[in-house]
Amino acid sequence: MFPEQRPRRLRTTPAMRRMVSETTLRPRQLILPMFVAEGLDAPRPIASMPGVVQHTRDTLRKAAVEAVNAGVGGIMLFGVPEKRDAQGSGAVDENGILNVALRDLRSELGDSTVLMADTCLDEFTDHGHCGVLDADGVVDNDATLRLYAEMGVAQAEAGAHVLGPSGMMDGQVGVIRRALDEVGHSETAILAYSIKYASAFYGPFREAVDSQLKGDRKTYQQDLGNAREAMRELELDLAEGADMVMVKPALSYLDIIKAAADISPVPVAAYNISGEYAMVEAAAANGWIERERTVLEVLTSIRRAGADLILTYWAAEAATWLD
Repeated sequence: MFPEQRPRRLRTTPAMRRMVSETTLRPRQLILPMFVAEGLDAPRPIASMPGVVQHTRDTLRKAAVEAVNAGVGGIMLFGVPEKRDAQGSGAVDENGILNVALRDLRSELGDSTVLMADTCLDEFTDHGHCGVLDADGVVDNDATLRLYAEMGVAQAEAGAHVLGPSGMMDGQVGVIRRALDEVGHSETAILAYSIKYASAFYGPFREAVDSQLKGDRKTYQQDLGNAREAMRELELDLAEGADMVMVKPALSYLDIIKAAADISPVPVAAYNISGEYAMVEAAAANGWIERERTVLEVLTSIRRAGADLILTYWAAEAATWLD
């Protein structure tokens, strides 16, 4: 009799489909990026990211507790200062908004979650680049590394369990690792933004952090057509001591996530970024797609590609949907 093979037998009921599912999506695999802004007396909505806000210190604490209670695996924190300068001084200031907020969350949450910090200067510079500029207006890689080392130590002392160097400077992981070890923070982990493309999907994030950037970051973020180069970046960060590695963005780079997962001996994260979030939210708001089903499909596709961890603005909400 034809057909002899009937794969549909394993799709007959929800229980059957659940039993044979190949890819799991669990709350612990989701990391929630959060924004805290200096000088606010109430949360400020981010117009291009419906449902996401710049928090005050008080509302940050409350929202972080709610996310942890929902089961998220961790929180990635970004700071938005009132004042900026060419050196990004607020990034290393122990009283800068990001370091103060890290202390707030560590005091509130202790070790009940994994507290991560964005270790980059772009939110703090008046030119919006991820590093300091030389006399010709070009990002100075090695001068930037010295600031990253100082920033990383400040964040570790403020309570971060994990640092997330995201600036794509050559040598950033090794410099931060040595700086941490020299002052006794050898247990602070590094989640390296190893593969970060110069993507068009970052637009809403720039609103979220009030970015001062003019132009682009193509001299340090990766060209979107390059895959072999991505593996080279990954291998360099592993050699420098990365404890986890990341691919950013996620959806246009599922093949890169797969390639990274195939060779990485450490956990692989992927960042489901602001533009990806905004597209789904806009389509759902217009009634063109089913929001919950689409969100879970997006996140499952990133897991299926090989990501162990997903940074996503849906983390807290999606955690409540998962059984």
